[in-house]
Amino acid sequence: MWKTILRRILLMIPQVIILSVLIFLLAKAMPGDPFTGLIKPGMDPNAIAALRERAGLNDPWYTQYWHWITNALHGDFGMSYINSISVSRLIGGRIGNTLSLALFTAILSYLIAIPMGLFSGRYQNSIFDKVTVVYNFFSFAVPLFIFGLIMLFFFGYQLQWFPTSGSVDPGVSGMAAFASRLQHLVLPSITQALLATAVTIQYLRSEVIDAKSLDYVRTARSKGVPTNKVYTRHIFRNAALPIAAQLSYEITALISGSVVIEQIFSFPGIGKLFLDSITQRDYAVITALVLILGIATLVGNLISDIVMSIVDPRIRIQ
Repeated sequence: MWKTILRRILLMIPQVIILSVLIFLLAKAMPGDPFTGLIKPGMDPNAIAALRERAGLNDPWYTQYWHWITNALHGDFGMSYINSISVSRLIGGRIGNTLSLALFTAILSYLIAIPMGLFSGRYQNSIFDKVTVVYNFFSFAVPLFIFGLIMLFFFGYQLQWFPTSGSVDPGVSGMAAFASRLQHLVLPSITQALLATAVTIQYLRSEVIDAKSLDYVRTARSKGVPTNKVYTRHIFRNAALPIAAQLSYEITALISGSVVIEQIFSFPGIGKLFLDSITQRDYAVITALVLILGIATLVGNLISDIVMSIVDPRIRIQ
């Protein structure tokens, strides 16, 4: 297995190189540059030209790419001219919020999806199963930005149960800061989790329904194994293995897809930073975020394959 893992890691190297080149070229193809927004009426054009020259924006694209990628390998993604701070420091101050949001959302998603999927499959065609099917259709059909706005308006503004923006209340510290961060996480996490459970629920429901007629289940029942143990020790154990292996991929997907939810709730994570950077033409931040998220996706896929091969000895990644 270690040889396979090493081979997969080596295959990621050309993937990362191709990804970095595409990201850089797409960023260069965008209109304007980081200094476009600095131009004001009456401002000396020579000053802006000097800034572009100092930043190396007049060099050939391959020279600019080489400088960018070599610095990135050392953790230096350049300067954010809009925020007047290094990109690494800017992202470092936001990524913790996004990771917390993604992890909290993943936990809530599984807490909702696993019981619903199992009970829906076990009690097929019951009232609970029909409610679950309707809920699945709802979560598939409703766009996240519409559902997020509804949740924000109802629970944030109308009931005022949760904060409507930010990640922590200003001026708090210690346990008060921890409680404040948790309070700010709850509403966006629940909003995202309620729409992220559909695939897991449907998968578990189908697996349980199919497993009820398999030989190993019939054998367990013929031996007098109680029904609850048949579901918990046999059916659920086999159906949940792929879901457990997908946890790392799910978290990575949530990190990459946090743009909408962070924008709606004004949550200061890398998703909101990404949108703000696009509108402000902050190319150093844009390229760094896309590269980091791309690498995170590749790593997430690798970890999922490794976990899958560990939790289920019958499967070995190829």
